[in-house]
Amino acid sequence: MLANSGKQQRTAEETVDRARDHARTYHLHRLATALDTQGLHATVKTSYPAALHIFAPGATMLAESIACTPGTDDRGHLRWYYRWSWGEVLHDTDDPSAAAVKIAEVLSAR
Repeated sequence: MLANSGKQQRTAEETVDRARDHARTYHLHRLATALDTQGLHATVKTSYPAALHIFAPGATMLAESIACTPGTDDRGHLRWYYRWSWGEVLHDTDDPSAAAVKIAEVLSAR
């Protein structure tokens, strides 16, 4: 019999949730770096669920929140997607630079 080490055991669901939270923040940080090259300021908020808050310099009223959610592709493989604040898919996470260009275009058009 194993002695209790005082550490709480995680359920399989908690382990999956932690892995998803890690993946979500990883992808959001990659997008924040890409947005920096577009001249936009971005901050990853790690409250649940994590989101990326983007601000246009000199125009504090121009802001957007981007989420990152898991989904499946047409073959059933796990994929991660950036989503606009209204829920529409912005771009897959494979190319954060392309997502950053789209965000910059939208914010500059406002």
